[in-house]
Formats: sequence, structure tokens, C-alpha cells
Amino acid sequence: MAPAALVYDDQPIEAVQAGKFGNNEAPTSVFPDGIRTSGQHPPLYDLLKPYEEFPTEITGPTVWEKKDYQEQPEKWTHHFSEDEIQELSEAADRFIANGIPLNGIAKARLGLTLLSGDGWLTRQSNFPLPKLSKLLGALRADLLDGKGFILFKGFPADRWGPEKNAVAYMGLGTYLGYFLSQNGRGHVLGHVKDVGDDPSQIDKVRIYRTKARQYFHADDGDIVGLLCVHRALEGGESDIVSSHAVWNALQRNHPDVARTLTEPTWYFDRKGEVSDGQDQWTRQPVVYMENVPARSNPRVYTKWDPHYVRSLTRFSDVGAIPPLSERQIHALETLEQTCRDLALHMALEVGDIQFVSNAHLLHSRTAYTDHPPPAPRRHLLRLWLSTPETEGGWALPMPDSKEKKRGGVQVNNTPPRAPLDAE
Repeated sequence: MAPAALVYDDQPIEAVQAGKFGNNEAPTSVFPDGIRTSGQHPPLYDLLKPYEEFPTEITGPTVWEKKDYQEQPEKWTHHFSEDEIQELSEAADRFIANGIPLNGIAKARLGLTLLSGDGWLTRQSNFPLPKLSKLLGALRADLLDGKGFILFKGFPADRWGPEKNAVAYMGLGTYLGYFLSQNGRGHVLGHVKDVGDDPSQIDKVRIYRTKARQYFHADDGDIVGLLCVHRALEGGESDIVSSHAVWNALQRNHPDVARTLTEPTWYFDRKGEVSDGQDQWTRQPVVYMENVPARSNPRVYTKWDPHYVRSLTRFSDVGAIPPLSERQIHALETLEQTCRDLALHMALEVGDIQFVSNAHLLHSRTAYTDHPPPAPRRHLLRLWLSTPETEGGWALPMPDSKEKKRGGVQVNNTPPRAPLDAE
């Protein structure tokens, strides 16, 4: 059988050129799976809840403390078996042999058909994992509604080359969510690696492209994945925390801070990664309540990154937006300290894959030092994954909550790309 090719059912060329198409009906000549990343949006302000409607205490499996897991790594790690690695290897080899572009990888095709050399048409998965899919289905449920994290161990990143690493890793990701563009270049496969950018230029620089410390934050997608390809000489270790445990601690000890975080008075920088006609920032709260009818145990969602609220002085200095207030500065400092107090620490080894929920976890990274040349620099492959409301994801008070690729960073019609190294 000859290698498969992608068959496209495109929108009219006029619509493509004008960008007049829905995100879930994007032209496959630009977006191989027919879905464009929605991008960053302000919330639907009339759906936001006042502080008084937030729970005093959150309960359930999304609330945990480091003592629950620190001494019991078997609760949050999974060592790939030889059979699982073999299944993953075979699926990756088939995908590469078929010649499908890496940004066309998917568990199941949506409006996309594969055409083989002898004319056989199929809409089936181009990355089947019949055994691992059961494990990944359970993991997805736990990421959404359980503890919200896992560490896979034993991925053969040091034995496979860059292309096979990327294919196998992205293949796993398709079972958890839809790939999102992570920056204005359309990268659906990100590279956490020092490329020499100046971390002090926070209005221009994304910190993942530097060696600097990353404070507790959530990425702009429902799930984030990190595959360790090369370790640093020192540092670069990971901390995660239940934002629900953090909320409970704030409600007990700093209710004034909890209230401040629910107010839609926070401005988040978009660092120039904006489409035509969009604002350079979004205004929103840090903490939301899910947009569903009242429930006995409301789910609370946190969207946060201190670099993105501290980097807006170029606009506040000229009066375009208000500067951070003393209350907000106190709140962000208290939030960071509370996260540090409650966080679970882990170090990613080569071949480790960490998946973390952005809905109810925050994560951070220590600063690091690379090995001297010619040793490779610290390098993690990153995925941002969407789990839309229509497929079990949280119902957010956002205009794109039901879209397949909600969130992420999308600049105009920049096509998705999956580079094999940092650019």
C-alpha cells in the first residue's frame, strides 16, 4: 500500500482569503484537521459570578495537599510497560511511513479523509492505540475531574530521534484533547528551551524560552503536557499545586485576597500576539465559577500568570489601562506564597512526561543552568490541549467554551506548525 495523502474539502478561496469561516469549519488547506485554535478572549462578563456566590470551601478529589502524594509516587506515576512502548512505537512508525504531516496527527478525523495509493478511503484514526487508549481515557477523566496530574516514566526519548519522539508524544496527546497553537507562530508542538531571550523583557518575551524561574501559573489551554528530552545541569524542576486547595487556604486565611481574585479588574498582556482589530490585553478575573446551574459543590477555575499582569506598564503608564493596585499586588504576592506552601515538587528525568490540568492546578518551574556546550541544552516538548465543554470539559464563562480548540494563541490565520526544535 502506498503512503497515504491528505484529501481536503476546502472552503471557497474567497472565504479563506477573507478569514470568514468558523473555527470548527476552517479550511483544511491551512488547518489540516479543519479546526482553527480559538485564541484568547475576554470573558462573557454577564456570566461572571460575584465573590459572594463562590464556595467558602471546595471539597472532592480536585482538592489535595502535597502530604497526600509526596511519599507515595505510585499514586501519580505510571511506568510504560514494554508492550505499551511497542504499541506506541508501531503507531509512530506507521504514521511516519504514511507521510502525513505532523500537524495532521489525530485520534479521529473530523471532516478529513485519508487516501491510500490503491484508492481506499477512511475516516478512521491515523494514530490508533487500542490498548493504551483505555489507560488514556481514564487519565483524561482524572485530569478533568480528579487530582489533575500524572507523570509517565520510561518514554524512550533518548533512543528515538526527534521526529519519532514528536510523533509518539503528539499521538498520546490526541487521546486527551485537541492540539492548540501556543504562540503567534502557530506552534502546536512547543519547545521549552533557552534560546537566549532576555527574561527581564517580560512585555515581549515568553519565559518558557529562557532559563528564568517561572512563577505559579496556568497555561492557556485545558491541559498542558511536557516531555523531557534533555535535563539541565542544575534546576528546572517542577512544582504543581491544587488551585482548589489554594482557594480553601485563601478563604480561611486571606478572604480579602480571595475576593480580589474574583473581580474582573485584572488585565492580562497578550504580548503582541493578537489578530487584526483585537486589543493588546484582556480584562478578566483570576478565579471564575463554572457557567452551569447551581450545584452543591461548584467548580472553581483559575486562570493566572503573574508575568502577564506585571508586563503592562507600557499601557498603564500612558493611561490606556489602570496600573496594578496595592490590593492586587498584595493578592498576587499572597497567591504565589500560598502556592509555594502547598506545592508538590518533582524533577522530570529524560523520558518523563507530565500532564497537568490547567483548570484546577497551577504549576511552576525553578530557574536552571544548562550543561556547557557541546552538551545539549535542557529541552522539553510541550503540548497545549483543549477539552471543550461539549466533550466533558468545564463549562467556562467564555465565548469559545463549546469550541473544539478553545483557548490557545491564534494570530489571524497563522497555520499550525509542529517544528522539531525551538525556533
